Parts: sequence; structure tokens; C-alpha cells
Amino acid sequence: MNNEDKMRIDIITVMPEMLTSPLNTSILKRAQDKGLVDIVIHDLRDYSQNKHRRVDDYPFGGEAGMVIQIEPVDRAISHLKAQREYDEVIFTSPDGEVLNQPMANTLSLAKNLIILCGHYKGVDYRIREHLITKEISIGDYVLTGGELPAAVITDAIVRLIPGAIGDEQSALSDSFQDNLLAPPVYTRPAEYKGWKVPEILLSGHEAKISEWKHEMAVKRTIELRPDLLKD
Repeated sequence: MNNEDKMRIDIITVMPEMLTSPLNTSILKRAQDKGLVDIVIHDLRDYSQNKHRRVDDYPFGGEAGMVIQIEPVDRAISHLKAQREYDEVIFTSPDGEVLNQPMANTLSLAKNLIILCGHYKGVDYRIREHLITKEISIGDYVLTGGELPAAVITDAIVRLIPGAIGDEQSALSDSFQDNLLAPPVYTRPAEYKGWKVPEILLSGHEAKISEWKHEMAVKRTIELRPDLLKD
């Protein structure tokens, strides 16, 4: 793949060591090895002008906790933007738009993305007002920082890039692609301890198997995630 066609994801963080392993394993590693994507981790402290590489300070107004300063974040984003254009500058935040499959599908079509990992008490709000284009949450709970959400977002995006998964149809049949949960899957042996694989899956009748899979997907969605069918 030509470098001009390759997706690039730049992740800015104060804890790069939290991202090194998850972003260099399994499908994410293979996608990078195949030249389908570049995932680059940036230590925000490298953009600090403080002699102690400090990137946070106490919040105005007397609240507890520390806040990431705007200056190093602005320098990091400006440095990256000087080299290429970006489709989105994403901030991982518990009060952002909740990540879902349609959002991952859309982001997988992007050329270049920046992900800024939140940390400490939060970031100077001017970062969110002036530097960020999209805020994403992975759920209604608070984590120590935005590194794990950044890894989740990256994984959800990269696995959709053509060629990242050996069988591209596998990604298209995942849960949530059509607002349905995936149907049950089985493998050998066909019977174990008296527990049998549904006969239809052993029939070889593709049309009937497809119909069964759809029926089971709808059934599981109604039982487990009826909210997905409201739309």
C-alpha cells in the first residue's frame, strides 16, 4: 500500500506505556506489519517546556485534582497538523458521544486521526473548545485515564480496514453491524456431553442456514438488547 493511502492514528498520552502492548498485538500488530495503518504513540511530556516535563497544574476555583494544561497539548497537536491534515481530533471523555459500531465504521474511512487521552481531573476546557473536533466515550463509567478507551477506539477502527482481518466477511457479520447481536456460533465436535449443535447448521443448506442465523440474531437482540431495535 502506498504511504499516501495508509491510515495514520496518532495518540497523545501522558502514559504511553499503557498503550504499547495492546496496540502491538493480534490484529492491530498484523495491520501495522501489512502496512495498512501507522499507529504512533506520543508522550505529551515531550511537548512540555517545564524542566520537570510537567503537563498538569492545579485547577482554578479550588477543586481537588490536577488538570492537563493547554500549552503542551496545543504544541503536540500543532506539531502533528504541520505535517499532515487530520479528519478528526478525538478526545476520550466519559461525557463524550458513546462509541458504537456505526461510529467505528465511519471513522474507519478516515485518513488520519489524532486521539488525545484524558487524564487526571481532566483537561483545560479550552482544549475541548478550540482543539478537539470529536469527543468519544466507551461507556458511562470513569477510568483512571483515556488510554484504555483510546486502545478500544483504535481496535474498533483498525479491524474494519480492508485486509486487517483475513476474512473480511467476518467483520461484516459482527454484532451491531445491522443493529442486531450476532447469532450463536458452533464448531467441532457436533455433540459433546449430549449437547448438540443445531441440526440446521449441519445441513449444508445455505439459504435455510442464513434464515436461521437471522432469526437467532433477532431473538437474541430482543432478549438481551431490545434497545437496539427501538430505531
